[in-house]
Amino acid sequence: MAKWTAFPYDNAGFNYSTASLKKNWARLHAGDAEPWPKDVAVVEAWILFHAGQFQAAHEAGLDAGGAGITVANKAQAIYANYLEKKEKAKLEMFLEVAERAEAQQAEEPKNPNAWYWQAYAIGRYGQGISVAKALTQGLGNKVKHALEKTIALQPKHADAHIALGAFHAEVIDKVGKLLGRTQGADSATGLKMFEQALKLNATSAIAMIERANGLVMLEGDKRLKEAEALYTDAAACLPLDAMECLDVEQAREELED
Repeated sequence: MAKWTAFPYDNAGFNYSTASLKKNWARLHAGDAEPWPKDVAVVEAWILFHAGQFQAAHEAGLDAGGAGITVANKAQAIYANYLEKKEKAKLEMFLEVAERAEAQQAEEPKNPNAWYWQAYAIGRYGQGISVAKALTQGLGNKVKHALEKTIALQPKHADAHIALGAFHAEVIDKVGKLLGRTQGADSATGLKMFEQALKLNATSAIAMIERANGLVMLEGDKRLKEAEALYTDAAACLPLDAMECLDVEQAREELED
């Protein structure tokens, strides 16, 4: 396997021990509602993930198996989304995550994150090849189904609410409200999903960013000031791990542009 790009920011504050990770677990996993692992090897993989050692976390998760597959999927998906520079490699990584998550669903059909990481990976892959093209390939329905399944299994899954809100917003933004309906996309549902995500995870920079993007996609310039305020709030968030740091840096870069 090629060497992944290293996490580019200071991670001194993100190096957890087992004890400190357990203490901060509920806050760190308010987005994905992942339960505390029973397996020590999986805990070790999560320690690597939170420190931004994404490749090592991915490999450790695969080696651990079981609940470690979720760490591997999250590490690879987050790395691909934020740090992989080559578009072809990025898309291949998303497809790998989607396939692995689908296999995980077969083993654990009631595991919310088996459904979530499939949806996330397919969604990001779809954005990479163009949303319109992804819809013609039927990927939109797959994403929507997997996210709705995630929420049905775990109603407190904030990240699934964010992603489902983004699905509704992106589809309507790219193909319009009328054609969007044929894909099951609806403005009111999208706005509700973003709102619910922030209720579930109020300190999430990515929830603020995605809601800001969604407001503008669904309701245009009249929500621009609100969107800018959300970006400002996201940029001011205090990250507790490498992934949150990447979210905050994204918000800061957007504000600078």
